[in-house]
Amino acid sequence: MEQTAHQDAIESALAALDLETKIRLLTGQDYWRLPAVPEIGLAELTMSDGPIGVRGVRWSPDNPSVALPSPTALAATWDPELSRLAGRVLGQECRARGIHILLAPTVNLHRSPLAGRHFECYSEDPLLTAAVGIGYVTGLQDQGVGAQVKHYVANDSETERFTVDVRVSQRALRELYLVPFERIVDAGVWSLMAAYNGVNGSPMTEQDELVNGLLKSEWGFDGAVVSDWTAARTTVPTATGGLDVVMPAFAAPWGDQLLAAVRAGEVTEDQIDDKVRRILLLAGRVGAWDRVPPAVPVPAATGLDVDAAAREIAARSFVLARNTDEVLPLSAGALRKVAVLGALADDARIQGGGSARVLPRHIVSPLAGLTAALPDAEVVYAVGADPRPELAAATGLEWTPITTTLRDAGGNALYEATIDAGDVRWMGELPEGVDPAAAATVEISATFTPSVTGTHQLAANGFGNLVLRVGEETLFDQVVYAPGDDPVTTAFLTPVETRCPVEAIAGKPVDVSLTHQIYPGRHGFVTLTLGHGRPVADDETLLDEAARVAAEADVAVVVVGTTEEVESEGFDRTSLALPGRQDELVARVAAANPRTVVVVNAGSPVLMPWVDDVAAVLLTWFPGQEAGAALADVLLGVVEPGGRLPTTWPRATDDVPVLSTTPEGGTLTYAEDVLIGYRGWTAEPLFPFGHGLGYTTWAYESLDVEAGQVVVTVRNTGARPGRQVVQVYVGPTTDGGPVRPERWLAGFAAVTAAPDEAVTVRIPLPERTFQVWDDGGWRTVSGTYRVEASAAVTDPRLTATVDV
Repeated sequence: MEQTAHQDAIESALAALDLETKIRLLTGQDYWRLPAVPEIGLAELTMSDGPIGVRGVRWSPDNPSVALPSPTALAATWDPELSRLAGRVLGQECRARGIHILLAPTVNLHRSPLAGRHFECYSEDPLLTAAVGIGYVTGLQDQGVGAQVKHYVANDSETERFTVDVRVSQRALRELYLVPFERIVDAGVWSLMAAYNGVNGSPMTEQDELVNGLLKSEWGFDGAVVSDWTAARTTVPTATGGLDVVMPAFAAPWGDQLLAAVRAGEVTEDQIDDKVRRILLLAGRVGAWDRVPPAVPVPAATGLDVDAAAREIAARSFVLARNTDEVLPLSAGALRKVAVLGALADDARIQGGGSARVLPRHIVSPLAGLTAALPDAEVVYAVGADPRPELAAATGLEWTPITTTLRDAGGNALYEATIDAGDVRWMGELPEGVDPAAAATVEISATFTPSVTGTHQLAANGFGNLVLRVGEETLFDQVVYAPGDDPVTTAFLTPVETRCPVEAIAGKPVDVSLTHQIYPGRHGFVTLTLGHGRPVADDETLLDEAARVAAEADVAVVVVGTTEEVESEGFDRTSLALPGRQDELVARVAAANPRTVVVVNAGSPVLMPWVDDVAAVLLTWFPGQEAGAALADVLLGVVEPGGRLPTTWPRATDDVPVLSTTPEGGTLTYAEDVLIGYRGWTAEPLFPFGHGLGYTTWAYESLDVEAGQVVVTVRNTGARPGRQVVQVYVGPTTDGGPVRPERWLAGFAAVTAAPDEAVTVRIPLPERTFQVWDDGGWRTVSGTYRVEASAAVTDPRLTATVDV
């Protein structure tokens, strides 16, 4: 065993460390690193946010990250091997940046569609979540980079997330919320993050029962348990409750306090030694400790084409939810004019908000992707409706070049870089070589050459003292948030925008700058956006124009979705409705053109009151940097939409079995117990769990249950190659016994086949399939069970029974 092989080195290192050094190892030395101990050959251990890219420890606009599709999109592929590719891509990115541990994946469940971080989690189903998560973790660790699975456990919503106490039964914990963690631990993940929230009366950073008892003892987890950032708020309870590492450095409750607690006998040195052993094992695995060989001496894959991977994952994640009269795929050669409508068609929302946000290398919008893919057709764009409450960052041909500059108090440039858009955000360090003590301001500047004459809107959005100048005129000079405000929960999650009208003449350039004064000691938190809005007509005129453009086109592609102000880390949604007048936009376009295709750019379910009136609905999640390229591939039939729903989409809000994420008196009770997601649905959903159409058809030819496995044969009965996800559900045939859902996912397998080709898959049915958690242990519930081979949870194609 790896740990045994390293045991001598670990014990030797422990013997060489005094108590003070051991304790110093247990707390971040800054925002992202654990300290080095050169005398034992231990280098700094560096972490970075994920899960769709690698932001790194410092702001580096000259070294942007890949931006893969969101985790929910990855789960929609129902493909653990593709998830493994995502992990390998990110592992390659980590190694290039000197990152040892990526803070991902997030394997909390889709308990409620209102959860603000829904897009960052995989699914409402624990088995699918586990399978996709294992692929991701394996791919990342194939590259010698440690995964940090999070947020352990029941961190399934954002409201009062720092303090909420989740009350959940042991059965629901064991059968649902713990399952992804259990399976990923069994697969060998190297570290785990303890969540902010409490569970059944105890904060997860102080959870002796779930951390020491279950995770470390029962499951045998040998990795390090790291606090979510600032989640550790006590000294002795966190140290004795199983936490191994407190992050970050500021406001950490260990250090001298922990040293005093050990000397007072409140925490034993044996407990400290166990934490150090885990850190040394982790450091050895990722190559940060020279006394042992790394777990992966040579990365499993190098030279991966990250842009191609992002494009493939996006296309494979898109779920074709509706396709009336097979309007899709479109035939490029038959198209003369294509209408592309909606503000998000030109300003794609490629990622969710919060700590998952990265600066991408580039972004291909739906408009750009379709325009590039249809050189022989006229692609006409109209805004139609704009759901964004804030102006988009200045970008495009009107703004050249856009530069960001760090200056000292005398105005001297310390660092300068060209950026694609007027948006600067970072948590961590300044660019390499910049003295934090010298940095006084950060500035976004550009020459603005308007394309149209009229009243343009410029916006200042950020944290601290902001100054917006146009030419020689100062339009805005105010403090936005005080020096003592928390930048993470204010500027990063709830920014404030101030707009200034500017009269501009087409073709006449003017210099524009937005400057942020860095508060002393706060150089690690900067958020600054220079927003721009062109002169626009009123809402009615925009909607009328979109309908007119649609009526004149062969096909109308409407892109609708959520915004960062609606769907983000830090808060939960208050409604499932699309923001703004997007529903009205779709209705008017559909009335004008029966060949209307709606592209839904959202990380979680939204309501679709117009769904029965449109020809096709394609769900694209937050699709990453290659959004438009992948969209063109799918709409034009270059590739088949490969996605299947990882979560149920409702027709009406009242149909959702679990909705509220608001605690009462600091407590959030999971009263639904094990009946979340499709397990708890009683109404007919709009699109069920597992649903997704393709560009071919399938026949399910046979189903057999034998020797603990399900054997299913399917045949491609269409005219083109295709992919199908064979889903196996199990459910009791009789009432009685513990409350259980009508059926639950027991396994799945994806197949690809040429026309008229048959493929047989074998899907295991482990004993856990038929077990419930009862009275402190797993109990097999005997009886006769239905076994269904299905295309979705509500679409069984073949049924058999098995006696247990």
